[in-house]
Amino acid sequence: MNLKELQNGSDIRGVALDRNKDEPVNLSEREVRELARAFVAWLRKRTGKSDLTIAVGRDSRLSGPKLAHAVMDGLVYDGADVFDTGLSTTPAMFMATVFDDFDCDGSIMLTASHMPANRNGMKFFYKGGGLDSSEIAELIDIAEKKEFSHKPGGSITKSDLMSVYAEHLRNIICEKVDAEAVDPNLPLKDLHVVVDAGNGAGGFYVDQVLKPLGANTEGSQFLDPDGSFPNHIPNPENKEAMASLIKAVKENNADLGIIFDTDVDRSSAVDAKGNPIGRNDIVALAAVLAARHHPGMTVVTDSVTSDQLGEFLEKHNIHQHRFKRGYKNVINEAKRLNEEGIDAQLAIETSGHAAFKDNYFLDDGAYLASRIVVEAASHSISDLIADLGHAKSEKELRLKINEKAFKEYGAQVIEDLKNYARLESNTIRLVEPNYEGVRLNFDTEHGSGWSLLRMSLHENLLPLNIESSEEDGARIMAAELLEFLEQYPSFDLSQIRTFISEGK
Repeated sequence: MNLKELQNGSDIRGVALDRNKDEPVNLSEREVRELARAFVAWLRKRTGKSDLTIAVGRDSRLSGPKLAHAVMDGLVYDGADVFDTGLSTTPAMFMATVFDDFDCDGSIMLTASHMPANRNGMKFFYKGGGLDSSEIAELIDIAEKKEFSHKPGGSITKSDLMSVYAEHLRNIICEKVDAEAVDPNLPLKDLHVVVDAGNGAGGFYVDQVLKPLGANTEGSQFLDPDGSFPNHIPNPENKEAMASLIKAVKENNADLGIIFDTDVDRSSAVDAKGNPIGRNDIVALAAVLAARHHPGMTVVTDSVTSDQLGEFLEKHNIHQHRFKRGYKNVINEAKRLNEEGIDAQLAIETSGHAAFKDNYFLDDGAYLASRIVVEAASHSISDLIADLGHAKSEKELRLKINEKAFKEYGAQVIEDLKNYARLESNTIRLVEPNYEGVRLNFDTEHGSGWSLLRMSLHENLLPLNIESSEEDGARIMAAELLEFLEQYPSFDLSQIRTFISEGK
């Protein structure tokens, strides 16, 4: 086993089904069993407890049942008492450490988020939250050294976690909806919501949350779990997925559309007119909702947010702390700011990962959806972000590095670009402070806007994001950057060249 190759930041990700000869299986029952045993050893050391209770859940992936069985086998072998929660969501798995009915010492979720159907993975939680990348590395080290803590006497109990979690969400909605304006027993009776679960684990939100509160959910789609994902990728950032929800909202004259990813730690929305609320829009909406009772608060975002978002937030007395990509990065940074006395109420990525301080800084797509539903019950959600500006041209390009030591190569390119931008003779300005890659402002006669060149978290790529306030500005800015990047022979610049040539 090479467990280190399975680490994907704060998650475990790998190929679990043999469907592609170019992608051999590297996440089998053996790997997940060893990692589960490592989690028991790690959790015993962390908590000082010998007797542990651990919840195990999975999303709708076809490999989920067999991998969940292997995980539970490893946990029981080392003496843990296991709650088998079956089909679950990632946020619910953390809440298993919170709910009195469960009070688990830890939990394991089998999911690979929106990745292809042949993939799967693991997320780990304890009462302090999700494990971060350094703690995942500790688990891998324990597993590779086989430093397990075997103890006889474990057990497995089938448990309905999702019913408890759904009740939790219903209570949140009932508490926040204006009870004077609606029937307190059916606070959503005048609201029509279309939900797209993408055949992941989010279908529960219709039958267990919205319908019991009186909402009309006609037109909701792809609610049945199906790990082959026959309709579209369950991903709020996927254009096909969002287009499908937009169509459903329009055809059903709904007030609101909600879309989840596979394991429901992310969500985005569509308004009554069929306008998508994703990326910068979902950040703006979530921030306004969080700031309602916390004026002057700070929101921590990832690095690819637009200049227009920053302007919008300041206009609404919300301070932006633009940080790094990676949901654990923004969450940990928000926690750090709070420890310093800064009122950071929200950590959010443009991908739809949103973690509210008043919800344990848990990135929970169903919680975000519930906050949006509460607002939509009495107001147009679009009105809250009506003054958010948008770029007229934008592009994300992925520049491959053909070097074995790609991280070092990419870091040098980024440093060279910073030094180039510091030269007074050119029209590019370096944006500082900046916590990831190199962010540049362009202000020329032909193109104005910003770009961000950064290292990919896990691949031999430098993603390049470009946004402009001019119709053809992104292409013009890309051409200016190409002149600089052409000096690096190990770059595959085909994407940027194609993008530039398409506008000619």
